[in-house]
Amino acid sequence: MNTPPKLPASLQTNPRLSRWLDFPGQGRVTIRPGKVEIGQGILTALSQIAADELDVALSRIEVQPVATPDSPDEGVTSGSLSVQNSGAALRHVCAEARAIFLQVAAQRSGATVGDLRVEDGVFFGPNGAVGSYWELAAQQLLDSDATPGARAKPPAARRIAGTSSLRRDLPDKVFGVARFLHDLRPDGLWHARIIRPPSRAATLLDVPEIALPGAARIVRDGSFVAVLAEAEHEAEAAAASLAAALRWAERDTLPDEGAMEEWLRGAQANHAVAQQRSAEDAPAPTQRVTASFFRPPIAHASIGPSCAIAQWHGEAVEIWSHTQGPYNLRMDIAKALRMPQEAVIIRHVEGAGCYGHNGADDVALDAALAARGAAGRPVRVLWSRADELGWSPVSSAMVVDVDAALDAQNAISSFQVDVISNGHSSRPGRGKLPTLLAAADLAEPFAVPPAINHGLERGGSAHRNAVPLYRMPNLRVTLSTVTDMPFRTSAMRGLGAPVNVWALESVMDELAGLAGEDKLAFRLRHLDDERAAAVLRAGAEMAGWEDRTRREGSGLGMAVARYKNLGGWCAVFAEIEAEEVIRVGRIWIAADLGEIVNPDGAANQLEGGAIHATSQALKEAVRFDRRRITSDSWEAYSILRFSEVPAVEVKLLDRPEMPPLGAGEPSFGPTVAAIANAIHDALGVRPRVMPFTPENLANAPQRP
Repeated sequence: MNTPPKLPASLQTNPRLSRWLDFPGQGRVTIRPGKVEIGQGILTALSQIAADELDVALSRIEVQPVATPDSPDEGVTSGSLSVQNSGAALRHVCAEARAIFLQVAAQRSGATVGDLRVEDGVFFGPNGAVGSYWELAAQQLLDSDATPGARAKPPAARRIAGTSSLRRDLPDKVFGVARFLHDLRPDGLWHARIIRPPSRAATLLDVPEIALPGAARIVRDGSFVAVLAEAEHEAEAAAASLAAALRWAERDTLPDEGAMEEWLRGAQANHAVAQQRSAEDAPAPTQRVTASFFRPPIAHASIGPSCAIAQWHGEAVEIWSHTQGPYNLRMDIAKALRMPQEAVIIRHVEGAGCYGHNGADDVALDAALAARGAAGRPVRVLWSRADELGWSPVSSAMVVDVDAALDAQNAISSFQVDVISNGHSSRPGRGKLPTLLAAADLAEPFAVPPAINHGLERGGSAHRNAVPLYRMPNLRVTLSTVTDMPFRTSAMRGLGAPVNVWALESVMDELAGLAGEDKLAFRLRHLDDERAAAVLRAGAEMAGWEDRTRREGSGLGMAVARYKNLGGWCAVFAEIEAEEVIRVGRIWIAADLGEIVNPDGAANQLEGGAIHATSQALKEAVRFDRRRITSDSWEAYSILRFSEVPAVEVKLLDRPEMPPLGAGEPSFGPTVAAIANAIHDALGVRPRVMPFTPENLANAPQRP
């Protein structure tokens, strides 16, 4: 039985064609996706899709930044879903628009639709031009809802999608054009700085009257304190003076840093079986691997601090933000300010890139609160480096326990994975309470809601990629979501996938060792997923796995995963040198992302994911005492330096007939795991604690 066609998911909730597409005249085409540019190149890829379906030059496409309430609401730009979801919606919209316009052009000219062709937006019949998108735009042909039956071009007919078109946003960024939110300077702008409490849960006791520089003024709401000034340096000076004078009540709220793993294991948690299957006739296990893996909290460490501008218009507020979810942010701003959503306008402007949930949403509320003291003038809030590293949400500390066994034939007989973690999402707009930082500091404060974990049907959160790809008769995956939340935890690139892939692929290496089998051959023997096997084989060929020669202090490791068990397939091979510290010299990535809209853009995303993962694997950890995060500077929070960046080679297994899948996150988990396995290849120890520093490796177990 044929399944009736369905609209792409984003169109099901935003079906109006005119909300996505417009032909404003002068040969221009405006597309309005609900996803935002955060440095991943999405504006270029979506423009390519639209240009292809409409048969117009790529240079004609203009992308309108997301703004409430006019743009489609596509939720949050996350999860490597922008091309997959927004691209599918725009392809459908543009295909349907093309069909509508051609039908009208055929009626006007007396030709059949089959007799017409489109060349750069102009319709041609047997006797010449019969109109264009722009000539017919006045008829409001797109003021209708999308229908499920629209047919996009077949892959073979695409001429722009599938090519490495140049990133449309890069020239401005390379040559320093003021296009970032941080660069905006609207007329009448005031600057604000927020004075953070000295520690978590501190409450403000007193704001003394002190002389402030220039015309600086104080805005206070409970324990939220900001200073405003016309000049940015005056705001900085006023904040420093006032911070030294404020009095706070403080208490210990954080666990001991050195006992974080034990704290996670003993904390209050909700326990659930995420996936389970068993076979009564499975052979008995004969050899077993048990291992525990720990990763401390991780910071986003965005190079540019978070920023926002807010301006009140009577009882309404307009906010310029680099949020990843404009509509979700609008919901939480409205909750925190106790006002209707309709009175909040969010306008997206590019800012500091972040794969996950950093301070971009928090600073938007800061700006709205501070702007209450500016009598209708716009107010710009720029976080400090200490704000960014010390007060943004962090990625939760995690523990993953694995128990796996082989039978007498050296086949995997069982796998148990137990994940312990806080929730991995505190993004705005997903609960009854606002999750924004300042909401807990107001005179009428909101409780800080615990972060949540999504189910595996949505790709999972803490337990993302905790389900192995491999064939095994017995499997049990559990998740313990810790409800005590000493830190605000939220989404970081990959969520729990980097830790889970590291754990699973490390154990796969150990099982291969017990079986006395080549690690690549062992994996391939247990894989029924041919696309996973294909990227493994491609990566092995790139890295020269079969012909490798051993060198003292050098190691080569591999790992493979399908991101979220729903997205792109990615195999990573990493070569390391064990010197005074571990150095990653080369990384090879083979990925299957379905249709590749922009090969260069996809490769950039995979490379960036691998470099980011290398930084986390080797260096990154949030440091803290009993009251506050202490790693609030670049001196205290270490990240990979340019001199330490590995050479990365990427191979894309293009499948133009398959749906496109995201590229921003699939390489992350396999890179961490491949580095860990390469360390074992070089030193014979199995990394069990991130980051893979000399101190942590000194305590790592020797394993086969």
